[in-house]
Order: sequence, then structure tokens, then C-alpha cells
Amino acid sequence: MTYEEYLDEVTTLMVERYDLKDADAIKYVMRAQAADYFTLHDDDPAMRTQERAEQDAKAIYEQRNKSQPGLYKK
Repeated sequence: MTYEEYLDEVTTLMVERYDLKDADAIKYVMRAQAADYFTLHDDDPAMRTQERAEQDAKAIYEQRNKSQPGLYKK
């Protein structure tokens, strides 16, 4: 999948699995992207798999309030 499709998939998984509103999931993915979380994904298409999207969705959800105070807060 393309980089953009990958980010969309991560966002969709967050909405579906963690009962987030679309806007909140988008915000978390955008903040992770701004923090260079997805830099390697952009460079290496082999990282853009469904399995990896599921792992990334979980990681971003779990870290939304931990990694940087205020970064993932609603």
C-alpha cells in the first residue's frame, strides 16, 4: 500500500478497535507523523503491511498520553 493508504489504515484501525472518533484518531496519527514515527515507513514500502498497521495502531493508541506530555491529549 502507499504511504498515504498506510496512514489511513492505521487511523481506521484506531477508530474501529479503540472506539475513537475519526477526528481523534486522525489527530493521533498526525502527531505521530509529525514526531517522525512513520519516517521509516515512508522510506521502506515493505514496512507498510496490514500486520504492521495493526501494531502501529496499538502502539500509537497506547502512547497517546505517555510519550510526550500533551502530545496526544484530546
